[in-house]
Amino acid sequence: MVPWAVRCCLATVRWLPVVFITAVVAWSYYAYVIQLCIITVESVPEKVIYLLLYHPFLILFAWSYWKTIFADPSPVPKQFYLSDSDVQRFQTAENEEAQRQILAKMARERDLPVQCRTVTGAYRYCEKCKLIKPDRAHHCSVCGTCILKMDHHCPWVNNCVCFNTYKFFVIFLGYGLLYCIYVSLTVLKYFIQFWSGGAGQGMGRFHILFLFFTAAMFAISLASLFGYHCYLSSQNRSTLESFRPPIFRSGPDKNGFSLGARANFQEVFGDNKKTWFLPMFTSMGDGVSYPTRVDANAANTYNTMGNTASPSFGDGVTYPTRTVDDDSDQLLGQRQRWAEEGDVNSPSGQTRYSAFDNEVVITAPKYM
Repeated sequence: MVPWAVRCCLATVRWLPVVFITAVVAWSYYAYVIQLCIITVESVPEKVIYLLLYHPFLILFAWSYWKTIFADPSPVPKQFYLSDSDVQRFQTAENEEAQRQILAKMARERDLPVQCRTVTGAYRYCEKCKLIKPDRAHHCSVCGTCILKMDHHCPWVNNCVCFNTYKFFVIFLGYGLLYCIYVSLTVLKYFIQFWSGGAGQGMGRFHILFLFFTAAMFAISLASLFGYHCYLSSQNRSTLESFRPPIFRSGPDKNGFSLGARANFQEVFGDNKKTWFLPMFTSMGDGVSYPTRVDANAANTYNTMGNTASPSFGDGVTYPTRTVDDDSDQLLGQRQRWAEEGDVNSPSGQTRYSAFDNEVVITAPKYM
């Protein structure tokens, strides 16, 4: 058990990246509004235009950042947890085959909409949380619990990017990028003047010089990260799933949750165009069950998001009805462990998979 004082220190340290970003944004406001618009820019119409356009970008950026930080991570519903008696039976089972049978029986009795499996066909189980993992859920060691549709734990927001926060995170990146581009473009003329020594004296000059460099640097970093997550959204994948495809009963399929570009976009941003780009939660679904791309000839299908009143927007995607296959238990192998045991390094950060409970920790790339 980690001592209380150590936990407090770790919790404090985790807020440092957020404090850093907040301080940079606060300083950029001073440098842009005071040093550039009020002191440096001489034309009154230019001042007014700069300030009128600047503040909407700042408000949307700060609003989406706030929501990404303070939105609660997606908790797993109680029906996925094992009761104390089930945990006792599970832990005292004679072998892993008996343990797998316990999980399979629970999933059937509770009618859990679980499609994803381990590589051996077993239900995914978290030893730490004592639950059957819903599809796309993973255990975050930083949050200390399993998270629905976990993408990664981002240190820059000190929160899990997951089902509840993914839309906020994507538009935070987008508005952050627009904010940096706008600041860079409007400061560029005065940056050139100050750099060439043609105008400006005192410390105000250095504020504007550093403002341009900072905005340009962040714009480059955010452009790559925002572009990557736009791609993931269009494919309906999380960062985790881009490195390790989800495994269905038919086998691994990196496009298993992809319903077509339009449906994938709506799953994250919702079906109301007026709220697509506002930091408001409009994502579709419950975070537990997801429609999948199903072969029309497949024998075993699941109803993952209920009946739909209208046809799917995907490329030939249907929302199937569930049939219970009693042979599902026989698909379970000899061990309920991930084959990808060990450390896996990726360009976007590190992913660590541990045996049996499939603990996952992703550290976001330090773009900022």
